[in-house]
Amino acid sequence: MKNVKILDCTLRDGGRIIDCRFPDDEIRDLASRLASARIDIIEVGFLRDWHKVVFNGGSTFFTGTDQISPYIDKSKGHSMYVAFVDYGMFDIDSLSFHDGTSIDGIRLGFTHKNYQEDRAGVISWAQKIKDKGYKLFIQGVNSLSYTDKELLEVVDMVNEIHPYSYGIVDTYGAMYAEDVDRLYGLLDRNLLSDICIDFHSHNNYQLSFALAQEIIKLSEFGEREVIIDATLGGMGKVAGNLNTELIADYLVRKKLYDYDLDVILDCFDDYIYKYSLSYKWGYSIPALMAGIYQSHPNNVIYLTEKFRLDSKDIGKILSMIDPATRQRYDYDNIERLYIEYNSGKVDDSDALGELNDMIGGREVVVLVPGASLNTEREKVDAYIANTDAFIISVNFVADSPDVHAFFGNQKRYGLLKSKRVGRGVIISSNVKSDTDTDIIVNYNSLIDRGYKYFENSTMMLLNLLRRLDIKKIAIAGFDGFDSDKGNYADQSFQNDRHKSEFETLNAEISDMFGKYEKMLEGKCDISFITPSRFDKQGK
Repeated sequence: MKNVKILDCTLRDGGRIIDCRFPDDEIRDLASRLASARIDIIEVGFLRDWHKVVFNGGSTFFTGTDQISPYIDKSKGHSMYVAFVDYGMFDIDSLSFHDGTSIDGIRLGFTHKNYQEDRAGVISWAQKIKDKGYKLFIQGVNSLSYTDKELLEVVDMVNEIHPYSYGIVDTYGAMYAEDVDRLYGLLDRNLLSDICIDFHSHNNYQLSFALAQEIIKLSEFGEREVIIDATLGGMGKVAGNLNTELIADYLVRKKLYDYDLDVILDCFDDYIYKYSLSYKWGYSIPALMAGIYQSHPNNVIYLTEKFRLDSKDIGKILSMIDPATRQRYDYDNIERLYIEYNSGKVDDSDALGELNDMIGGREVVVLVPGASLNTEREKVDAYIANTDAFIISVNFVADSPDVHAFFGNQKRYGLLKSKRVGRGVIISSNVKSDTDTDIIVNYNSLIDRGYKYFENSTMMLLNLLRRLDIKKIAIAGFDGFDSDKGNYADQSFQNDRHKSEFETLNAEISDMFGKYEKMLEGKCDISFITPSRFDKQGK
């Protein structure tokens, strides 16, 4: 069974890199040639609100379906023509009835925020499109932003609306094969069988072609039709899209479909190639960063073009943007974060070299200020006495003058000023040093802003040790947080105001530490001297 359809969205999603400013003859000829190549579905552009957009030709930002009619030849082949509507960005009441002279279908895109805040409105728009006689394609933007439970709720809504298709949308090019397997399986088991599953990807990880093949393979276990979105030459913002010519060639060679690859290649040579000379898309490190952080491409473009940042710095600044905000773009916010980021950025290569020399390949013992440092004091002292370890305390100054103190917290650093005199001190660059003897390491390299409590000083120190040549780490006092008892060896650390956050804090540290252990597996031996809720081996 030939259950796969190609949807070419060059004139819409591909066109975003040129603000959809295609000449009229080009729009008309591309649509005609794609139909001649037997592409199943041709997306000719956006429908936008006529109150805000003026259509004068030379663009695929249309404000009415009648404007699209001159660009498509309905007598050529059996291709379906569609346009894309973003929820809230079109005057849905101005949509004319389908009369067979213009587009056949409308793709309705909505965000997770749209769905949460105005589900009824999304349903209303979808129903109006169907009532006007168009095939309805529903595209829930950024499928990865939904939990499985939320996605099942969306599926219930989609089944009730009963559109032509529903999309798995990799808006930020952040999917791996396991994501596709999970999402397709969830949809295939719960979506009505006559609703197509559409797959729209971006190529940030260079996986679009592989993931499209995965979708096709998964679809072969059932009767469901699938739609694969693509653009000529992969044309699109930043990383671009799946290449139409690649997926068409695959289906011709491997599945015996009858797309005309020669016509498709001519489309690229005659029209798209010239854009590739003036506009860059495809794999790049900034595109990778946009995928990792699921960020709107405009954020990446702005950081790249205005600040000319190193690639790692782009990633760090993207991580500073709240995940929901990251999916939009706010240039004022980016500039503020750029200034904040650079205020804490230091070149710590000399500091790392100094630390490596000081440690000299020895085991490192990390003393965390948990209550077990007191209750298990003899055990900790005996361990240290029996090893030639380099010892580092976290946010406190130990009794022994041989112990170095690490501070990732400005308050603890300031409170212990007198105790720090004459001691070896390491600080992260977010802490303002009051002496020229501190060893300062780059704060941004020690944190993972994907977590709410990314500034946990113990994890910051462990991340620092990961940057050094350490083969063995032993940890004491890394107890975790318990709302029913004191959590610190030094009661000045205790802050009962945050008891309500302990459960989340424990969960996040457990996740961070679990990933840390896996990352260093086989490279560094990590053990616990005292009991810890984060010690999976000891439980």
